[in-house]
Amino acid sequence: MDYDLIVIGSGPGGYVAAIRASQLGLKTAIVEKESLGGICLNWGCIPTKALLKSAQVFEYLNHAADYGIKTNGGEVDFEAVVKRSRGVADGMSKGVQFLMKKNKIDVIIGYGSLKSKGTVSVKIADGTTKDFTAKNIILATGGRSRELPNLKQDGKKVIGYRQAMVLPKQPKSMVVVGSGAIGIEFAYFYNAIGTQVTVVEFLDNIVPLEDEEISKGLLRILKKQGINIMTGSTVESVDTNGEGCRVNVKTATGNQVLEADIVLSAIGISTNIEGIGLEENGVKTDKGKVLVDDFYQTNVEGVYAIGDIVKGQALAHVASAEGIICVEKIAGQNPEPLNYNNIPGCTYCMPEVASVGYTEKAAKEAGYELKIGKFPFSASGKASAAGAKDGFVKVIFDAKYGEFLGAHMLGHNVTEMIAEVVTARKLETTGHEIIKSVHPHPTMSEAVMEAAADAYGEVIHL
Repeated sequence: MDYDLIVIGSGPGGYVAAIRASQLGLKTAIVEKESLGGICLNWGCIPTKALLKSAQVFEYLNHAADYGIKTNGGEVDFEAVVKRSRGVADGMSKGVQFLMKKNKIDVIIGYGSLKSKGTVSVKIADGTTKDFTAKNIILATGGRSRELPNLKQDGKKVIGYRQAMVLPKQPKSMVVVGSGAIGIEFAYFYNAIGTQVTVVEFLDNIVPLEDEEISKGLLRILKKQGINIMTGSTVESVDTNGEGCRVNVKTATGNQVLEADIVLSAIGISTNIEGIGLEENGVKTDKGKVLVDDFYQTNVEGVYAIGDIVKGQALAHVASAEGIICVEKIAGQNPEPLNYNNIPGCTYCMPEVASVGYTEKAAKEAGYELKIGKFPFSASGKASAAGAKDGFVKVIFDAKYGEFLGAHMLGHNVTEMIAEVVTARKLETTGHEIIKSVHPHPTMSEAVMEAAADAYGEVIHL
């Protein structure tokens, strides 16, 4: 065999798996068709956060007077904002290249597919094909923007998230279809820099995976920011024959036609499982996902799959965790399976959204008797000082044993706060232990302690 392990795909699942494999002494190669780091690093997590930071800086400039600072406001240089975002992504991709060299991982650039058990076929850019052999193969091919039959993407007027990051000029108006993390982040970004934005969501709540109170709280804030939001609505068709787009939207009260320069389809992802040799080698799939066990082995011995193409949340940090567990199992270690109910989810609009564990509705449906505590950032000294009083922290405990069932946050920097709850739940921490853990003052994180205290009738600052 050429290698102990070949990983197909270099996203946050693939490259992390490759590094952990090398650390454990496995001779490793990684196959990538485009740029090291995959979608997340090059066209997802990282460049979008760079765009969002530019929007936040622009908002600061326009609200500088609120902080006692006189300015002449600011002007968005859209081309420069996009250029900065691409520069950040390129820098991170170079960082992954360095990590591959540091860990002595061979990088094979080309389109990889499973040829047979133990063999990966790679189509190189020059048109030739080379075969490489390995004892173990991990498929980490990720996902792409999902298309609906009535919302076909042309890459110019009807676009996906990749085009949304590199538009040649800022649109005056945009319709965003879908209000998950991708849709809401782009809606916030474009609205913040001056584009007129309408969000169309099929379900009754935006960010529909979140706790209902978070969804409703974020809805109020985004509307106040000037974003038009239509819930319980469906895009029936888009006419792109004119200069812009005419979007036919079905609502509870009848059809409306919206006009916009750009339509952004943000209705989730489709998995990249076509053309990678699954059917030819008998690898089982179901509803677009590769079927795997708790340690990511498929039904074919020596063939594994991780990330967006398997069950579980399609998130970068999930893929990384799966890659590490998978490789440690291959190397003969004894990792524990991933707890998919303790995965944090984050949306990086402003204010941010972060959550982990059960929503209130899910906890009740699971049969728990609940103790629920909330603490608004309007009562937080740090939030007041920062001028970021929107939002709140909501915590959910099992009334019988004090188990920390879940936490839901809406506010400034809460994506940095949620890890406290993830760790607490991993350690089986109870509500009383959170209350008795001294939190620094003044910080936003005090809201977690205060919310826990509220659940038990001990809150001080409410």
